[in-house]
Amino acid sequence: MRYKDYTWPHNPEIYTVENRRRVAVHRVPFGPCVFQELGGSYRILRGEGEFTGPDAYDQFRQLEAVFQEGGPGQLAHPVWRVQRAYFVSLRAEERPLPDYVRYSFEFWEDRGGYGGGLTERGGETPSRPGSQTGGGGSRAVHIVKKGDTLWGIARQYGAALTDLIAANPQIKNPNLIYPGNEVRLP
Repeated sequence: MRYKDYTWPHNPEIYTVENRRRVAVHRVPFGPCVFQELGGSYRILRGEGEFTGPDAYDQFRQLEAVFQEGGPGQLAHPVWRVQRAYFVSLRAEERPLPDYVRYSFEFWEDRGGYGGGLTERGGETPSRPGSQTGGGGSRAVHIVKKGDTLWGIARQYGAALTDLIAANPQIKNPNLIYPGNEVRLP
């Protein structure tokens, strides 16, 4: 199994896949409940495993470092298709020892969603390749492509990097942007 740049030395022992659908329940006065499907569904992938051997705790710390990076990444599993997912939970299940660590994890599949955060959109028309401008005084938006960096985007549009970072508070780590993210131009 692999997530971002981390490859498990051996696959976790237990996997659970849970499919979710968004549904709202509306109570009707003096009547039955009414269910409304809100669209969108996602999968939750849970697992448990252990690291053993002289580097067990180091392996757990490496996995923990990937967890701390945040943002979505590619999750490759030996049975299921490769998918974009968020690493939402990592737990050491008992006191780690230098040669043994039992752990559990949870990933939430990202089926395209918003690509990096909620952004207000409305009446957009393309202006330059890879960018969009919104009607009604909205700022221009650059859609991140593979290989883009904030520094490169700032240079491409003649903006100061600090201004670009300030215009994008939804980007928690300026060193991590992903294809499909929207970057507002100052």
